[in-house]
Amino acid sequence: MADVELSSLARLPSLNKLRKLELSNNSISGGLEVLAEKCPNLTYLNLSGNKIKDLSTVEALQNLKNLKSLDLFNCEITNLEDYRESIFELLQQITYLDGFDQEDNEAPDASDEEDDDDGDEDDEDEEDEAGPPEGYEEEEEDDDEEDEEEDDEAGSELGEGEEEVGLSYLMKEEIQDEDDDDDYVEEGEEEAEEEEEGLRGEKRKRDADDDGED
Repeated sequence: MADVELSSLARLPSLNKLRKLELSNNSISGGLEVLAEKCPNLTYLNLSGNKIKDLSTVEALQNLKNLKSLDLFNCEITNLEDYRESIFELLQQITYLDGFDQEDNEAPDASDEEDDDDGDEDDEDEEDEAGPPEGYEEEEEDDDEEDEEEDDEAGSELGEGEEEVGLSYLMKEEIQDEDDDDDYVEEGEEEAEEEEEGLRGEKRKRDADDDGED
């Protein structure tokens, strides 16, 4: 909410998860206690370019227990004698004031911190992707067991006295077919022999008749 002509924080909504808040270049002169009520987990707060003049106004930020970095650039309060020492003494939870710590070490760039956070998240995602998910092997084993159970059930569904057709059964059927063929051939031969005997009998009869006539 930078540079939006904001003069009061009274109507600030409750943002319990908010960690970074930009309020630079507005007309805020007090009422900072609202921040501790509505945004208790702030770690970074930028109030530079506002109308904050004295330490009593900033004292309300003591209730922001997680606050690590505070910017008050271009506020009248920065003109106070021993400004930095006074702020660090008043707000002992902060590490950086206007981008530097008490030993004048520069704060890490906010974008670098965000990149580090993203990198950590990417590493976690890669670790999650590596290897099968938990329970995957167990699910495969369960599937194999279910297949075996289905095969057992299919086998048990055969009724009593029913036998599965096997090689021995097929061989038995083939032998029976050969026997039937042999029987058919023998019957045909017997009929042919009977016909021949009949023809021979008729021939003998004819010969006898011929002899009688002579």
